Amino acid sequence: MARIKEFAGLRPDKKIASFVAELPYDVVTSEEAREIAQKNQYSFFHISKPEVDLSADVSLYDDSVYATGRKNFERFIGEGILKKEESPCLYLYTQVMDGREQTGIVTCLHIDDYLSDTIKKHELTREDKEIDRMKHLDSLNAQAGLVFTFYKEDGRGAGLFAEAIMNPPEYDFTTADGIRHVFRIIRDSRLIEEFKRCLDPLPLYIADGHHRAASAVKVGLQRRAADAAPADEKEYNWFMAVVFPHNQLKIMAYNRVVRDLNGRTPEEFLQRLRNDFDIRKHDSGAPSKRHTVCMYLEGHWYEMTPRFEIPADPIKSLDVSIVQDVILGPVLGITDPRRDTRIDFVGGVGGIDGLCSRVDSGEFKVAFSLYPTSIEELMAVADEGGLMPPKSTWFEPKLRSGLVLHQLP
Repeated sequence: MARIKEFAGLRPDKKIASFVAELPYDVVTSEEAREIAQKNQYSFFHISKPEVDLSADVSLYDDSVYATGRKNFERFIGEGILKKEESPCLYLYTQVMDGREQTGIVTCLHIDDYLSDTIKKHELTREDKEIDRMKHLDSLNAQAGLVFTFYKEDGRGAGLFAEAIMNPPEYDFTTADGIRHVFRIIRDSRLIEEFKRCLDPLPLYIADGHHRAASAVKVGLQRRAADAAPADEKEYNWFMAVVFPHNQLKIMAYNRVVRDLNGRTPEEFLQRLRNDFDIRKHDSGAPSKRHTVCMYLEGHWYEMTPRFEIPADPIKSLDVSIVQDVILGPVLGITDPRRDTRIDFVGGVGGIDGLCSRVDSGEFKVAFSLYPTSIEELMAVADEGGLMPPKSTWFEPKLRSGLVLHQLP
């Protein structure tokens, strides 16, 4: 069962919430965050990316970075930028992008449900990134970022969300990228219990934030082991997340660009690909359907349709797997896309124009535009305990950090 729990969040006053809220720490560079934070004393980057307040030559993993984050966190509390909720509650977080709306419950999830795979994962985590977030969490004694999760909506939750959204907004602002963010507080104990009963029998799926979840779980286990009187209700057993219905979410394509053709001329490269694909010139660069791939080469777009049978396996049948297993690995020699510097990834709002510009600049030789992975494909992989290939999904819009934090007293 996927347990959820209300919590007394630490959050900004409504007058400054829009100044505090920032993109997740891992989708902006230190340089980008530093430029933003230097102009805004309220920016959450002072806490989530505290290197912005240190010299650019300081290692991201230096102890001074975590100490600075703690100092900034204490300043935010001391100056009243962040204030503790008087009593535990749930929160409702709505985002609106290009007319599409998604609304989720901000809550706490249990670390044991993560360990038992009631909360399902689809992505490998890196130890160095886990350690970084563990140190960050320990230094703050608080979880600073939301884990993005969802459940398979079959109609059972629709009425509860409709009732919850009648609460007046606590925050309602639009960020520079045009995304509207609406944040509500659910204090009604009956409605809270109804949400618990609704989600209790269901598995949850992590959409984004695997490292935030893994680090919170490991810190929780460490604190449990060190506690002379561990108890299930203690906050270290829980980590902060937002839970969306699956049918409100949209996955955008996660595309690929490669720096060279592995010693082949463009003509030789095209000829080699014709062994496996029917290839024709294409206008838009957006694949027309699943299992087709568009390629940008020498100023032209091509659409490629496989000439081989698509595997039945839920991982091997993904378009990102087909590109890796048939093109990137055997033809371009990129066997480890996580570490190979010849490949880069362009997600979501980067779009078709972003692929063209990177190839036209001469830095990259070829780009591949993929059909987006579907929510159903992600769930099929996670249900089998499988792992998606690297950079398979790009969820948009991104959750903002700083709207609420979960402290571990």
